Amino acid sequence: MIARPVRLVAGFATVGAWTMASRVLGFLRDILIAASLGAGPVAEAFFVAFTLPNMFRRLFAEGAFNTAFVPLFAKRLEGEGPEEARAFAEAAFAGLASLLVVFTLAAQIAMPAMVLLLASGFAGDARFALTVEFGRIVFPYIVFISLAALVSGVLNALGRFAAAAAAPVVLNLVLIAALLLAGLPGVDAGGTPLAGTILSWGVILAGIGQLALVWFAASRAGMRIALRRPRLTPGLRRLAVIALPAALAAGVMQINLVVGRQVASYFEGSVAWLWLADRIYQLPLGVVGVAVGVVLLPELARRLRADDAPGAQHAVSRAAEFALFLTLPATVALVAIPAPITALLFERGAFGPADTAATAAALVIYTLGLPAFVLQKVVQPVYFAREDTATPLRFAIVAMAVNAVVAVGLAGVIGYLAAPLGTTLAAWANLWLLWRGARRVGAELAPDARFARRLPRIGLAALGMGAVLLAGAAAGEAVLPGLPAALTVALVCLGLGAYGGLALALGAVTRADLRDAVRRKRRS
Repeated sequence: MIARPVRLVAGFATVGAWTMASRVLGFLRDILIAASLGAGPVAEAFFVAFTLPNMFRRLFAEGAFNTAFVPLFAKRLEGEGPEEARAFAEAAFAGLASLLVVFTLAAQIAMPAMVLLLASGFAGDARFALTVEFGRIVFPYIVFISLAALVSGVLNALGRFAAAAAAPVVLNLVLIAALLLAGLPGVDAGGTPLAGTILSWGVILAGIGQLALVWFAASRAGMRIALRRPRLTPGLRRLAVIALPAALAAGVMQINLVVGRQVASYFEGSVAWLWLADRIYQLPLGVVGVAVGVVLLPELARRLRADDAPGAQHAVSRAAEFALFLTLPATVALVAIPAPITALLFERGAFGPADTAATAAALVIYTLGLPAFVLQKVVQPVYFAREDTATPLRFAIVAMAVNAVVAVGLAGVIGYLAAPLGTTLAAWANLWLLWRGARRVGAELAPDARFARRLPRIGLAALGMGAVLLAGAAAGEAVLPGLPAALTVALVCLGLGAYGGLALALGAVTRADLRDAVRRKRRS
């Protein structure tokens, strides 16, 4: 019974394609922010303010609630039918909405303290008041995006991945429109607080649009989620029991973010540098890691309910293979040519060469943790599909300690770069603990013969591509002097061609795989 992984790979492709579209638009958004605001106080204030709802949404949505909700919903759908599953989804929606509204009202009052918690280095200068103002505007975004994540979990469990994956596109389109509005003559946005205010209100409008998109998609799929009066049903109690450790684990992981932002807030400009470096390495993480995590969790929950151990192992092996096939070359490329990529994306307007160099240095360190971040998305569903959220919590606490010791301990030595170094080392520590623990739980993580055969070939193809990029960068300076953008685009194309050719030549991927992928894409 391993036919479903054909659909699994198609799901990866669907989520990955929409995530790629979102990330490309996200880069356009950040390019506009960097060009108009640079790494100045308005940019830093907006980045910190926008971090607040996104940080807490990982507790209430993707990081906790959904990891508990999706397996329970999938099992009800498989075992009790769509009506029982919908009733459970409506109860969860009502309970989550009530909790979020109360939490948002409390956050409005406590916003100054929340800003200090995230960026105490802002205290005493203009960034603090700006961040409080922007934070109060954007924080209600958590209500809309968390409810959208729950409805997206319903769609994912139904095997409908497109609308949920497309929802982030709405955010980036709205924010791009807000930036263009802010730049109109007479609006006077360039570097002034007004630009941040317009962006902040754009976040709220985007959240409404994201929730509307997935809600209508669920309705069309026959799973219309009605808003009902919240009641503590037995199913909701079970959901809370499972979600609590996951929320604590997500909270621990968010402490890592707080530590990094705190360190950065004491070095002028570094909040913006780290934000933009994070945006670059998040492209492969978002496209690959998010796609794997979204599709694999409901698939594993169904496999385990059906006692299909070979199918579960096959699904995990294909997910790991898919993840590494795309992640390893991205890692090598970002380490080989970080400055040209950063300059191509952001160096214009108020964002100068010094900002590029500082951002590229952080990018290299973040990128070294990229394989660990992506593989966590493969390993964690092994726990979540078994409704085990307590074990990842213990491992997350260890990773948090690693991050705090490195980021705070080395800040006086290497400055703002201590923050990405702590993040990267914590990611590898967490992956090692998750992998070791999961091997004791079940056999899904035992690599099958195909994965064991292809992994070293993928690694060789990626390293070969890296050598080609370094040689091309050295030669390109002589061929295209004074044209850094053209050189970077040429290098990216050269790297893609080199990796594709080496992957085929070494057997990291076969022509039959490519033909099957095209056929699956056409069918889906």
